[in-house]
Amino acid sequence: MADLVRPLFVSTIRLGKYADPAVSLSDINALILDYLTTEGYPSAAAKFSKEANLRPQQEEESVRARRQIQHSIHLGSIQEAIDELNDLEPHVLDGNPSLHFALLRLQLVELIRVCNSTPGADITPALSFATKELAPRAPTNPEFLEDLERTMALLVFPQESLEPQLAAILHPDLRRTVADRVNKAILSCQNQRRDAAIRNLVRLRAWAENTARDSKKDLPARIELGLDARNDGRGDSPMIS
Repeated sequence: MADLVRPLFVSTIRLGKYADPAVSLSDINALILDYLTTEGYPSAAAKFSKEANLRPQQEEESVRARRQIQHSIHLGSIQEAIDELNDLEPHVLDGNPSLHFALLRLQLVELIRVCNSTPGADITPALSFATKELAPRAPTNPEFLEDLERTMALLVFPQESLEPQLAAILHPDLRRTVADRVNKAILSCQNQRRDAAIRNLVRLRAWAENTARDSKKDLPARIELGLDARNDGRGDSPMIS
């Protein structure tokens, strides 16, 4: 994937002058496959690798397992996700207390969500879970304690009058954030990159362009990403979309 770095930000500065980028179709196909694989789209990655005549970057079964864990988290089935994660990579949570706490806290949030959605619901399950699973871990890290206190406040204040900081805990974004952390932890455990290459390349390109502009280099007002996939004469196959 290192071969993809140069074309994507050759558009920045070389000897103080702007150079128009030229990215090959095969490079773009490789970036697409990397994104589908890293982000966890097994069927799309398998189909794309065949149609673009590229070798799969990971086994489809492994990608599918990661995707299923993310799916469980997005649905709010946190215990199921934890069980699936332990089956796939048993050492991930043992070596990452922060991630383990985040998952358990999200599980508490889901229990509280059930309580809030049912008038007169019994809050005992949420209290018991917090006491058993989260309270012993909270003193080990000030952030854990703060997160637990904020989460427990959801049981005290009416949902319709929550402060933005508390309301954010119930927002689906928290599920997505935790799911993304889990995905990256699995990739790291499997000695894979934690982020899709395209994310890193776009960040790096933005940094390079900003650095050049801050240095008063002569650059156009707007610089294309260079992803128009012009053929460079190497006989690349068409990009699959």
